[in-house]
Amino acid sequence: MTLAIETSALTKRYGSTTALDGMDLAVPEGSIVGMIGPNGAGKTTTMRLLLDLIRPTSGTARVLGEDPRSGGPTLRRRIGFLPGELRLEGRVTGRAMLRHFERISGPVAPGRIDELADRFGLDLTRHVRKLSKGNKQKLGLVQAFMHSPPLLVLDEPTSGLDPLVQQEFLAMLREVRANGQTVFLSSHVLSEIEQVADTVAILRAGRIVTVSDVESLRLTAVRRVRLGVRGMDAAQLVTALAAVPHVSGIRVDAATGRAHLTVDGDIDPLIKAISHYEVTDLIAEEPDLEESVLGLYGTQEASHVD
Repeated sequence: MTLAIETSALTKRYGSTTALDGMDLAVPEGSIVGMIGPNGAGKTTTMRLLLDLIRPTSGTARVLGEDPRSGGPTLRRRIGFLPGELRLEGRVTGRAMLRHFERISGPVAPGRIDELADRFGLDLTRHVRKLSKGNKQKLGLVQAFMHSPPLLVLDEPTSGLDPLVQQEFLAMLREVRANGQTVFLSSHVLSEIEQVADTVAILRAGRIVTVSDVESLRLTAVRRVRLGVRGMDAAQLVTALAAVPHVSGIRVDAATGRAHLTVDGDIDPLIKAISHYEVTDLIAEEPDLEESVLGLYGTQEASHVD
């Protein structure tokens, strides 16, 4: 297996603060690997180290077979990078800015910029300084994709994008994977990682908590569920739900009689358990990223009745 990214004991410290603590990570060529974690987990630090924007305190990294510290501009032209804090200003049009990026990144196929702009709904005739946050993000994505690099490193790529553009972006990720390109991206949005990633690395406090395939991650996710059942008082409802595997944090709203709970992992036991009752309301929200990470440590809430 050829690796597009490989790190060994990669560490970054700022004085007494450890931003990244001994990361071992392998990203196979032609795959999509997602990195998730709360703010301050080390996601952006990892990407900056891979791009040689900052230097490691210790440990090693190899990107497309080279050490980022010695790869120089030649290596960076083989990478499409979108920073998490994208700052684009200037009294130039989007098209003029992309031409400037093209001179840095290397040749772009004829018509490729317009194709990407059309897919994102981006007007390249507008001046960059007048663009909204979402349109600046689109411009950043175009510059990352336009030269068809072997590796895409994308830090929070859907930030500021509306849902339709997010779906178009995810479709593009599947296309570049099919083309043999590699994608390494970070996100706070667990659902978008689940839709496209082959493997997910979960970071917390500068360390990798786990690396798993998407299906394994889905089984460990924590979901918020709201449930209404006819003919049961609050105490009965709590007692019934407390006996269901993977259910915790049960509380019942005194005004509505609905139960609010978390499901840590497989939701199937809950569905089977409530099938014996007259269910009046059932809403399962998207898994929350931070709760999912905490769930890997076995963190649970105490059950109570409001």
